[in-house]
Amino acid sequence: MKVYLDYNGSSPLDPRVAEVMWPTLINGIGNASSVHRFGRHQAAAVSQAREHIAALVGANASHVLLTASATEANNLVLQGVAQGAPLDRPRILVSAVEHASVLQTARWLSKQGLATVGFIPVTRGGYVDPETVAALVDTDVRLVSVMAANSETGVTNPVAEIAQRVHAVGALFHCDATQYVGRRAFHLTDAQADFVSLSGHKICGPNGVGALIGTRASLRQLQPLIHGGGHEQGLRSGSCNVAGAVGFGEAARIAKEERETEAVRVAGLRDRLVAALADKLSGVHTNGDSARRLPNTANLRFEGANAEAVATNMDPVAVSTGSACSSGSIEPSEVLVAMGVSRAAAFESIRFSLGRFTTDSHIDAAIKATVTAVEYVRVMTQESS
Repeated sequence: MKVYLDYNGSSPLDPRVAEVMWPTLINGIGNASSVHRFGRHQAAAVSQAREHIAALVGANASHVLLTASATEANNLVLQGVAQGAPLDRPRILVSAVEHASVLQTARWLSKQGLATVGFIPVTRGGYVDPETVAALVDTDVRLVSVMAANSETGVTNPVAEIAQRVHAVGALFHCDATQYVGRRAFHLTDAQADFVSLSGHKICGPNGVGALIGTRASLRQLQPLIHGGGHEQGLRSGSCNVAGAVGFGEAARIAKEERETEAVRVAGLRDRLVAALADKLSGVHTNGDSARRLPNTANLRFEGANAEAVATNMDPVAVSTGSACSSGSIEPSEVLVAMGVSRAAAFESIRFSLGRFTTDSHIDAAIKATVTAVEYVRVMTQESS
């Protein structure tokens, strides 16, 4: 049995989403920007998708900018704000555990002299303390970026409280909610976010489509990264990926409708997995504050067992040793190190992320495969030392 427990890396496409996309893929003729009937039909499909995507976060559909990914959305916010920032607001702050598309973009902006960048430390539990933000922000800060939930640990942040501190000095607040929105309720107004980034393939939608959602005022603060036909309110030129948008919209509709019941079911499976592994193996530790986790995620350290070796020996059970965007790196997880986890412990840590199609039998298989792999790697490590 193949068992997929890497939903935070990319989730499987829901057959219901594929069913909705299929007519557009086969019969969707025309550019959505064209005025003829074919173009108008495509535009209507995209418009409906925007409505569903906006509803997922309680936003206005006219404020949804479609992108190729959450990575592009994150780049559009950081680079777009930096390019238009007033001279007296040169600083950008990002949390130390952001996705690479935020961290690396911030570092690039600093290297290019386009912004002065600061990194917000996190607690040992892996979350950002609002008071830490309050101590760092000042009237020279233009933008602060803090994610709603971390992809590696599942730890969530008190984004509304953080946003209050950011807005108190007149700065903009960006929240990468990619991992959060399909698993817990998120509302743009409640979160007090000026910008929110989303991705289709993290909510059982298609790859290759994401969104940046803002307010009317915040979107005016951006400069485009891609120039051309002036699509997406002039901020993201390029003919619309209509089938991708339709799929993203349907995935958003399903996520909004089912996430609450799904969260309860998946959390039960996750907790059973963690409890069983702690019972059957010694030296099992949870990384991150368990009280603040997403319902589908557990990041576990197995003492004395290299995570890459364990993951390799768990096949056909799929897990991750870090965020998907850092796979293959010889460095330990940047997220775990930022939390104060030692390099040695970080190299022994595995992320289990469950989702919509995870079943009890999958968990049974994962428990067995994990125990076998950890015991094997521990023995091999001892014999080679």
